[in-house]
Amino acid sequence: MAGKTSKTSAKVAKPATGKRPAAKPTLLAGGNPQIAKAYGDVPVQAYIAAMPGWKRDIGRFLDALIARTVPDVRKAVKWNSPFYGVEGPGEDGGWFLSFHCFTKYIKVTFFRGTSLRPLPPGASKHKEVRYLDIHEHDKLDEAQLAAWVRQASRLPGERM
Repeated sequence: MAGKTSKTSAKVAKPATGKRPAAKPTLLAGGNPQIAKAYGDVPVQAYIAAMPGWKRDIGRFLDALIARTVPDVRKAVKWNSPFYGVEGPGEDGGWFLSFHCFTKYIKVTFFRGTSLRPLPPGASKHKEVRYLDIHEHDKLDEAQLAAWVRQASRLPGERM
């Protein structure tokens, strides 16, 4: 029987958990992580962990500020971007904010931004949307950002 190999010895061993290790997310144009649509904190944290370089620290900062400012915030990843919302009717509730990586900045989107005071600086072609673009060496006004998040969370959210 020399030279014969048992069928079981030729199989590839599975990891101890029975699951394959998670693949590192692909970075799309501008370094935006490609994360599958999912609800909850886990996919948002996966997105943030995959953000390249200095953007990861800003992602952690934004996520912590939003969670601290709106303790009952709901999270999801949709269209390769973290979304933040409050409880509402239906699965999606009302989304008030998202952010997205671009090559040289992170774009924070306030879906009802024209209702915020003072107005966030970035205008949009969408009637109610306002943006805050964050570049690598920008000094962020944490108090102002928290005020916008608080205001945005109290407005009717977007249904997406």
